[in-house]
Amino acid sequence: MRRDRSSTRRISEKIRLFAGSVLTLIGAFYAAAAWSTGPLQWRWSDVDSVVAVADIHGDYDAFVTVLRQAKVVDDDLEWTGGAAHLVVVGDVLDRGPDSRRVLDLLMRLEPLAAAAGGRVHMTLGNHEVMNLTGDLRYVSREEFMAFEADDPEDEREQLFDRFVAEHPEIADPAVARNEFESRYPPGFLAHRAAFAPDGVYGAWLLERPLLIVINETAFVHGGLSAAAGRLGGDGINGELRAQIQEYAQLMYRLQTQGVLSPSTNFYDHPEALNSYAQRVAADEAAWPEGLEAAAERLTKLNAARVFDQESPLWYRGTVGCTPLLERQRLETALGAMPANRVVLGHTPTARARILSRMEGRVLRIDTGMLNAYYGGRGAALVLAGDTVEVLYEGDMGPTQPTRQPRRVGRRPANLTATALEEFLQNASIVDRVDGEREMLLTLQQGDIRVQVVFTPSQRSGRGFYPDVAAYRLDRVLGLDMVPVAVVREVDGKTGALRFAPRDTITETVRSTERRGASAWCPLSDQFQAMYVFDALVFNEGRTMDAMLYDVNNWQLILVSHERSFGTKRGRPQHLANVDLLLSNKWVEQLTALDSDGLKMTMSGVLDAKRIKALLRRRDALIKNAAP
Repeated sequence: MRRDRSSTRRISEKIRLFAGSVLTLIGAFYAAAAWSTGPLQWRWSDVDSVVAVADIHGDYDAFVTVLRQAKVVDDDLEWTGGAAHLVVVGDVLDRGPDSRRVLDLLMRLEPLAAAAGGRVHMTLGNHEVMNLTGDLRYVSREEFMAFEADDPEDEREQLFDRFVAEHPEIADPAVARNEFESRYPPGFLAHRAAFAPDGVYGAWLLERPLLIVINETAFVHGGLSAAAGRLGGDGINGELRAQIQEYAQLMYRLQTQGVLSPSTNFYDHPEALNSYAQRVAADEAAWPEGLEAAAERLTKLNAARVFDQESPLWYRGTVGCTPLLERQRLETALGAMPANRVVLGHTPTARARILSRMEGRVLRIDTGMLNAYYGGRGAALVLAGDTVEVLYEGDMGPTQPTRQPRRVGRRPANLTATALEEFLQNASIVDRVDGEREMLLTLQQGDIRVQVVFTPSQRSGRGFYPDVAAYRLDRVLGLDMVPVAVVREVDGKTGALRFAPRDTITETVRSTERRGASAWCPLSDQFQAMYVFDALVFNEGRTMDAMLYDVNNWQLILVSHERSFGTKRGRPQHLANVDLLLSNKWVEQLTALDSDGLKMTMSGVLDAKRIKALLRRRDALIKNAAP
């Protein structure tokens, strides 16, 4: 039943006054800090050494251990790094218990380092921005409780009374109290005030850059998308940073005026503001002065570039796209800085190792420091002159970054492609399920068990194994979409034995369920790569069930190449009218293919006639890609 207009106005006014008093009162506990949307320094040169750390996520003890190992602080946590620069590439916050202690330490070390000729830098991560803009889904109860002593009890009880009034369906007071404590844990109000634009942490974080460059090495949280290449360092730290600052200011203003609840999640802000506008219209009432425009602006900013998957805070293509797809994008972005490599976090690495990819142009340093959540450990990357070293929490001495291995599907024991080939050749068959055309086998060697698909050779007997040929060509090109496959005899029949990755679904399922929006490498890019590859091998058998996805990162995995590597010219029928977009890197890799090299690579799996036809199609692809 609709309330009368005067009653609704009285309730709205009470909410406005209440919300304003809560946030204003709590804000008084902290010293206000000024922040600006103006230019900031984001480039430094002639720095002797850099210590870089990523994704602390409230693991204060691991962070401190790594800082001591890197000799930038002593046992008393005083700065001992001299002129070194300490860089934290975001995600100090969320999930872990001691985010506040980590922030306090960084803020205390910042002036101490500067006084010694060094620097403490922090680039914003997506979790800092989430806290600044109202997305609190990953704030742990312990993080809220770190602010419990600052929560004014009387204001908290007023908030509980409001909660009860707004939820008359909860008749039992004990149930209401439990639900309230779940939504508004102890410390919630003080936490929100501390991360407000004039709060002690909010003000400091809003001054942080999104990207810095030191000695031609870029440091950023997530990655460098095509958007980063268009914006450059000035655009990232100007336009995108300003979007965060403006959003935080508008959100805080709307909250203090009772238009937007402090507990409303970032992604629900547009709907909440629309609902408020509808209530105002139904009451034939006026918006509080200036707030209608603020609400409209906040709704528009909710879809701003800094919050989307191309943002340097969120982008995972730098670590998740195959080099064939990503290298040109990376080089364009680095050229726009300019820089010659990038150090980033955001995506935890396999086996908690700092990884290097694309010939050292990308250094991944998120090793899942918060062990209780990620199972990783603390680590630091140390750059000094031409030296690149890694320190791991608790290890005695430095080591080198590990080269990021080729991975198509999740593998037991993190086997490399070469090790998996050997396993497929030699492991014992311990289980089998016979199919109409294929057999699903389980192989075991020691403690390692792997599922594989065996396809007996159907054409020409020995000498033509298209699944194995597709895998070998994939490795030559650097496509990283075709799973490991080898030639092996099973039950007296020779055929292709292909690794069957776990945790996969087909394109049929993915498209039906509309999943994959969070793919580390954009699906549109992966589809384009598949089209080019299928045109090259003349794959007439690509179906939706021959497209698999690793559901952990939505990597596209291409299987079932039995109808590939024919001798026809042109393209398969299903690709006849598809625009094939070849980057310069695609053209370079295709150009590098030659008859002698392919004959050696494809020995025993593809004959000379089929190789010649493949090279003809290669030439046609390159010709059509020419400007």
